[in-house]
Amino acid sequence: MTHDCRLYLITPPAIGDLQRFRDDFARALGAGDVACVQLRLKSPEGVSAGDDETLRAAETLLPIAREHDVAFLINDRPDLALKSGADGVHVGQSDASCKKARAALGEDATVGVTCHNSKHLALEAGEAGADYVAFGAFFPTQTKEAPTKAEPQLLEWWSYATTLPCVAIGGITPENCGPLVRAGADFIAAAGAVWLHEDGPAAAVKAFNKAIAEG
Repeated sequence: MTHDCRLYLITPPAIGDLQRFRDDFARALGAGDVACVQLRLKSPEGVSAGDDETLRAAETLLPIAREHDVAFLINDRPDLALKSGADGVHVGQSDASCKKARAALGEDATVGVTCHNSKHLALEAGEAGADYVAFGAFFPTQTKEAPTKAEPQLLEWWSYATTLPCVAIGGITPENCGPLVRAGADFIAAAGAVWLHEDGPAAAVKAFNKAIAEG
């Protein structure tokens, strides 16, 4: 059975020149289908950017996402998502709970939850009202120190057992995403494979769209 799978972009862990990145960001969103962008300014060691830096980035990037009809989420912080006018928040297991995020942002907001490689955590997130769950890491990644490794079979089980959308994350490239698409991922998350692509982020988005379509 075929299903729709879309690209889910995550920003670089640090944005040095915000105005220069703004141009790359606009080119990336204009290059093909992107479902969602998560603003995630956090080092591989888990150190988050300051609130002002996050809000400045959101103020710059959110209008571009709106222009391209792309959902815009903030990592970790429901309060900053609310303050920035973002569409929602993505929370980890050590961040604000799904219920607290929902209470802070309202029923219309998007709330996603990191569930590592755990069916149990994902089912709990679904019961708590998450709009999607994220599984990973499927491949080695330099974006963060991934505590768990996930296998495509998890996506197969999840898509068979539930209707809640799932995001595959962690070291995913246009070259290795095929098995995850075929396994049932609703979204393919990418960060470094887009922003560090040798031909630029627009070329990377096009390559991901092609790979996803081919499955």
